[in-house]
Amino acid sequence: MEERAHVKSILPFLPLELRGSSLAWPEAAGDSLKSLSLGPTVSGIDCGNQLFGFIVALRDSLGFSSSQPPLSPHASDGFSLFFDQLMSREDAKVWFGDTLPTLGGIVLNFPSLLETHYDKSSKIFGEKGNGLRIMEKQHSGIVLLSQELIAALLTCSLLCLFPTDLRYSYNLRNINFDQLFAGLSFKPRPSQEHKVKCLVHYFQRICNQAPTGYVSFERKVLPLQPSCGNIYYPVPDVWKNSTVPLCTFKVFYSGLMEDEQDEVLEVDFANRYLGGGALKQGAVQEEIRFMINPELIAGMLFMPSMEKNEAIEVIGSERFSYHKGYASTFKFAGDYRDKKLFDSMGRRNTRIVAIDALSRIGVAQYEVENILREANKAFCGFMDHSKFQHYLPHFQGNTDATGSSSLNLVEKKFKLEKINEESSAENRIGIATGNWGCGAFGGDPQIKSMIQWLAASQALRPFFHYYTFENPALQGLDQVMQGMVEKRWTVGQLWQNLSDYSCEKLNGNKKLSFFKFVTPAVRMLH
Repeated sequence: MEERAHVKSILPFLPLELRGSSLAWPEAAGDSLKSLSLGPTVSGIDCGNQLFGFIVALRDSLGFSSSQPPLSPHASDGFSLFFDQLMSREDAKVWFGDTLPTLGGIVLNFPSLLETHYDKSSKIFGEKGNGLRIMEKQHSGIVLLSQELIAALLTCSLLCLFPTDLRYSYNLRNINFDQLFAGLSFKPRPSQEHKVKCLVHYFQRICNQAPTGYVSFERKVLPLQPSCGNIYYPVPDVWKNSTVPLCTFKVFYSGLMEDEQDEVLEVDFANRYLGGGALKQGAVQEEIRFMINPELIAGMLFMPSMEKNEAIEVIGSERFSYHKGYASTFKFAGDYRDKKLFDSMGRRNTRIVAIDALSRIGVAQYEVENILREANKAFCGFMDHSKFQHYLPHFQGNTDATGSSSLNLVEKKFKLEKINEESSAENRIGIATGNWGCGAFGGDPQIKSMIQWLAASQALRPFFHYYTFENPALQGLDQVMQGMVEKRWTVGQLWQNLSDYSCEKLNGNKKLSFFKFVTPAVRMLH
């Protein structure tokens, strides 16, 4: 257990070996990948069945047959079904003749890409330890990856090359694509084919034109106790006594967050395991975003599950696909060209924060302790942890005296420098969200919308955009919010009304909605 607690290196989770001070493919695996890169006339791979056979043989050359759990028993059928039946013959010819060999070259180059990554991380952060690593729970930190390196990581996922024996004990989900393909043949859902189409489209795009940007993955933590001088996990009185005004808002009764035109931090309605069922059969909000922005999947490699005081923010992921539908009706709808501008770090201005809501707790969601948990989870995700000084005046009695950040010193210096470079732009970044924790999670959309609004306001975000996805429970949301803004309500006033409503619900007033409860208070004059 002591050894487990201190493991941070990514090496046990990669298929590479260490030769002296350098990373490399084992010789037999390297030979197989070189053969793949030379095309079907050399590799002999021109159909899904042969591709899966190659994957099995490649895993054997890595010693996985004796050291790793087997692949999903239905994966072979899924590879054959997709590439030999669902994919057109014309597209299959391009895939096996051009795309797959190029991917072979990318993954063959994986060790040198990783070495380059560590060298650059050393120059940026000042120490080699801030490169790709397991981002342990309760430890804030940032990993900056090139899109080129992410392409190599995702190709490893396609070829099922990541060891899986240690992952579950470190609260990491499987990142290989075997279960994704298995879902095509075992209890198939209409959406599964289109999920695979999104990823295949991603691989085709990066092979046609190698991406050159960067993507950052940040683990954000609100310490549960005073530590490292940071603002720590707010208690109910902090929310009750907050005088921060509620930020401006806009309600969208149609449309999608990913089509936002303003500078926003978009909310991923996340599973506590980043990505949720993206690589299985899930096809709701989080999984869809991971399909149209596949670089998000890379975070699943090294980001363990989130605790109640943690969030994960990803900046820079490129969108590659249009889509339509949701859940069982989800469909790949063609090529998308991402025109988001780049920041000074080479990241696209696409900011996504993963926060996981409480799931299926029924009436207990109205208990103050659970409202507190959701508010703090959202606040953790919405606040800019590098700007801790801006928040201190609003957290009297809930901060440590030193006023320093919970990021380690090297990363704190790095991020503060970047924030200072872009401070004017950062001040314009609002929140774009929707029915977080509702749907299958069973949350009350009226309560969840208010919790997110007060968290965004307390995080000093300039505006709040809410997408209702046509949920009938949210008819009138804009009138309720407008009333609070016109009366100049504070975060504390909204929190108090949520607390009072909590008492009503827990005392048996089951039919009373929050909007009906709060309307008289909104109408009252100060």
